Amino acid sequence: MKELLKKYNVPAPRYTSYPTVPYWEEASFTVSDYIDSIKRSFDESNEQEGISLYIHLPYCESLCTFCGCNKRITHNHSVETPYIDRLLDEWAIYKRIFGKKPVIREIHLGGGTPTFFAPANLEKLMKGIFEDSLLADQYEFGLEGHPNNTTYEHLKILGSLGFTRVSFGVQDNDPVVQQAINRIQPVERVEKVTEWARALSYTSVNFDLVYGLPFQKLSSITNTIAHTLSLMPDRLAFYSYAHVPWIKGIGQRKFTEHDLPAEDEKRHFYETGRKLLEAGGYTEIGMDHFSLKSDSLYDSMTKGRLHRNFMGYSSNKTRLMIGLGVSSIGDSWYGFGQNLKKVEDYMNTVERGELPVFRGHLLNEEDRYIRRKVLDVMCFGRVELSEPEWKDIQDEILQRLEGPVQDGLVEIKDRDILVTTLGRAFLRNICMAFDARLWRKSPENEMFSKAI
Repeated sequence: MKELLKKYNVPAPRYTSYPTVPYWEEASFTVSDYIDSIKRSFDESNEQEGISLYIHLPYCESLCTFCGCNKRITHNHSVETPYIDRLLDEWAIYKRIFGKKPVIREIHLGGGTPTFFAPANLEKLMKGIFEDSLLADQYEFGLEGHPNNTTYEHLKILGSLGFTRVSFGVQDNDPVVQQAINRIQPVERVEKVTEWARALSYTSVNFDLVYGLPFQKLSSITNTIAHTLSLMPDRLAFYSYAHVPWIKGIGQRKFTEHDLPAEDEKRHFYETGRKLLEAGGYTEIGMDHFSLKSDSLYDSMTKGRLHRNFMGYSSNKTRLMIGLGVSSIGDSWYGFGQNLKKVEDYMNTVERGELPVFRGHLLNEEDRYIRRKVLDVMCFGRVELSEPEWKDIQDEILQRLEGPVQDGLVEIKDRDILVTTLGRAFLRNICMAFDARLWRKSPENEMFSKAI
């Protein structure tokens, strides 16, 4: 494993999309074409499967130094109402594009810190979203909550509006690590919000844990997972910390690479955590995710419905995902579009009645073909290369998989590719063998975090 880590711990995308953002063809992208792709996708899929919404709520009261999200740090809660008003204005623009009532299957409130917003303001937001919309028969609504500021009232009001999933950012319970990442929260608070969610009939509680953080030790991992197992969240994410200070700036410059665990030590953290979680009744789902067999994420994997997009893994696949809010990325299946990244620019543009999309990519046929294969790797660990019209691409993929085959990461029979148990640790590297845009133009600068 040490030799494999040395060989494969290279910068690699996380493949929440294909093509990945640095390879979007922005020069040829137009908002008008993106709108056309949204309308096409909506017309093709709304009645059969509905649509998904990702709503970005960027405000936080303090900076967590490990975080790579788009956020605005403030204690001024007067920002809540005008931001929600603009979100609803943006949603109104999309509803005009649709031309008929959308069927909403999935909603995810992300951030930032969604629970920065007062419960009444979140209620106003959701009631505005539901106006002139329909709900799918089996919808799934979830939010991200900070244990320190998520209240019983937050969970009660959102639960009454159909939210059944909540994800709490735990990261690590070690006080030294919490101090380094500026995310100080007592375990008693995590226990309390979990207790509230279950009392209010939330059917899926998720914990986000992170390995590879500054000053983290094996004891930090084992103690945090022991506490997690005592609460038994329905699913959890066990992420690798992405140290990219050249992208995320001052927050990640409060510590250096010397404060981080070494590559082989970091991988040992994950393998130890994985074994503890599996012994505790969890099944590994795709990359970095674990689920109890009673959770919808496990059910969707076993039934071949698991999906991955900019929200991460999802048990509901919809062709169309609309991103609302600053920096959000939408996905029409035929194209991606990202909103402006600065709050003031976003709000001013929406106030003028314009979509705040500032860049994107329209997928060609090859992109869509490769995207399906990358999704198969990331979601199911198996791929069939059975389409004769894509033989040239398939031959290139098979050639680029020769190294992973020799290293025992994948097995190939005819043109069926299976990721091995060992290979699950290297899914990002395996996906790189499918990434035609990456083959053709290697990045000149640092763009991605390390794969391991």
